[in-house]
Amino acid sequence: MFNYDWFHGPGLQRQIAEAKRRCAAKKFPPGTGSGNNGSPEYESYLAALETRIILYLKDGLSYEMREMVDIGINSALAFECVPVDENYQVGAYVIVVPFEDIARVEVFAVHPDDKPQENIRIPGFRTGAADARD
Repeated sequence: MFNYDWFHGPGLQRQIAEAKRRCAAKKFPPGTGSGNNGSPEYESYLAALETRIILYLKDGLSYEMREMVDIGINSALAFECVPVDENYQVGAYVIVVPFEDIARVEVFAVHPDDKPQENIRIPGFRTGAADARD
């Protein structure tokens, strides 16, 4: 299902836009006085929304994508991930994943004022990942 065109074309952008629209609709439900009919408050809220993109692989690993990276290939997805391990947070962590290994993509949209106070960690490696493959 996932391929170069989905990530670099309209597929991912549609999912991001839909997550943002649904997040804004929770704050400004249709039919309310400040409904999502293009009011300035709604548009301002929508513009301020941030997203997190989580990739889940078929082998059980998951990664949070910081941004896609162009390394000149279109048979796999290259991206910088958000490192979970504190030892890797001082540098950049670039990953290349074959498209056929991607099981699902989740987009989480949230307003900066509504972010959870706790730092939600999205693991890049499951415990004993090498053992699970045996």
